[in-house]
Amino acid sequence: MLKLTEKDGGVTIKVRVQPRASRTEIIGEHAGAIKIRVAAPPVDGKANEECRRYLAKLLKVGATSVEIISGDSSRDKVIRVSNISALRVLEALGR
Repeated sequence: MLKLTEKDGGVTIKVRVQPRASRTEIIGEHAGAIKIRVAAPPVDGKANEECRRYLAKLLKVGATSVEIISGDSSRDKVIRVSNISALRVLEALGR
């Protein structure tokens, strides 16, 4: 089950990233996290940037509202999305 934390006008989401995919997409859940394939290599922060950009587009928020708060160099990340509710995140993810 997906774990979300809503606090101070934003939502914290656990994400598992799989870099170097043929396209960027959500492929399911893994241990309470959203599993995302990204079409960028894990070099010079390109996979992180692609993940942030994709989530911003999916959740219909500005790119500056999506921040990686832990896991910069890991596949497992914790991402904070500002100015959004947990309900809106769940709706955007089809849950």
